[in-house]
Amino acid sequence: MRLRHKPWAEERLNNFPQYVVQQPESRKGKWHEVFGNNHPLYIEVGTGKGRFITEMAKAHPDVNFIGIELYKSVIVSALDRLIEADLPNLRLLNVDAVNLRDYFEKAEVSRVYLNFSDPWPKVRHAKRRLTYKTFLSIYEDILPEKGEIHFKTDNQGLFESSLMSISEYGMLLSYVSLDLHNSDFKGNIMTEYEEKFSQKGNRIYRLEAQFR
Repeated sequence: MRLRHKPWAEERLNNFPQYVVQQPESRKGKWHEVFGNNHPLYIEVGTGKGRFITEMAKAHPDVNFIGIELYKSVIVSALDRLIEADLPNLRLLNVDAVNLRDYFEKAEVSRVYLNFSDPWPKVRHAKRRLTYKTFLSIYEDILPEKGEIHFKTDNQGLFESSLMSISEYGMLLSYVSLDLHNSDFKGNIMTEYEEKFSQKGNRIYRLEAQFR
């Protein structure tokens, strides 16, 4: 995916600290204070333009959500959605996922969502995949015992490599669908990419995995 540069994005993100948390490392262990409650905290790594995380926050007001996105020119679209929705249980972070340990204490996050992540198809780029073992280790460090990862993609190669990576890491696969939209799964909320790819006839893959 080629990103369209938006030179004004950084200023816009900085103008809405009530939605885009600044200096998130200072919030480590204190996210309940940010939200003003002790509800479970779910994060989406690679939140993109924010459709999924916004709709999840609307559907689950008893859960706190954080959308995490590295690219300013992308997350600014998620900010626009959040401004319009004005949801008290959703915040955004413009940070790199490799540093999640700097922002969250052990067991502070209850669930991690990974949706339509960059597949990085070349073997030499495998370590960049968000389901690679080094990333799984990061998630394990911020999730509680038996914490869950929920993953969706339309990329068969990425799904297969993710199944292998997750299994080799020793996680328990509690749900696997090779064709989500033709399954009996209830309550699916689509991302922008999911809607686009499924309309083209692409199969959507989904899994849920739990740390042991």
